[in-house]
Amino acid sequence: MRKNHKPFWIKMLSDRWQRFYIQHFFSKHFEHLGEHPMVVHPSTVNVHGAGISIGRFVHLISIRHNPVSLSTWSGRGIQGNIKIGDHCLISPGTTLSSAASISIGDNCMLAADCYISDSDWHGLYNRLRPFRCSKPIVLEDNVWVGHGAKVGKGITIGENSVVAAGAVVVKDVPPNTVVGGNPAKVIKKLNPQRRMLKREFMFRDSDRFLRMQEELDRYVLGGNSLRGWVRHKLFPRKGD
Repeated sequence: MRKNHKPFWIKMLSDRWQRFYIQHFFSKHFEHLGEHPMVVHPSTVNVHGAGISIGRFVHLISIRHNPVSLSTWSGRGIQGNIKIGDHCLISPGTTLSSAASISIGDNCMLAADCYISDSDWHGLYNRLRPFRCSKPIVLEDNVWVGHGAKVGKGITIGENSVVAAGAVVVKDVPPNTVVGGNPAKVIKKLNPQRRMLKREFMFRDSDRFLRMQEELDRYVLGGNSLRGWVRHKLFPRKGD
């Protein structure tokens, strides 16, 4: 469809239900879920295991056919842990899988279909369980991981650095560095002296941000009617 035909008041009811669902059901999967989580289709997010925490103002986008997956492994002498900071973006298809520790700083952005795992999950000689094949991963503040990129065990990606789409990171990335390729190599360096707008800028006045989002919905959907919405569902026309 070229246009969202949903009436504004139905969108508002849907948003209220989603906030209720997040507070009373979705949040119970986490050790901690910070204030003002913005979760698209929370019922599709796969959350498994203990030790998963998310900070404030997370923007998590999941869809039925490309869900976000957050999982930790527990076993004899093993306990995975995932910690995600404030103002982070997690896009559809992103997978975080931990048998040791995955720490993601503030203002990080994970594009669609990222895969971050701190374990090989099977040893070269012991292929029955994760044994001596897990090492912590750290993404420092304001890291951007591109579409389909993969980050392996034991990696630290420095502050402000960017992992290009499709890259496979098997060595540490210094701060203020762009890497790409398989295996990932340095493409360019960023100037740490230049002013950088981070995601937290959008939320400095959180109430104003939420009001602006509502006003945008009102502007885009305000002219829609219930009759028109039902009509396009049952009898779509060319140009809808």
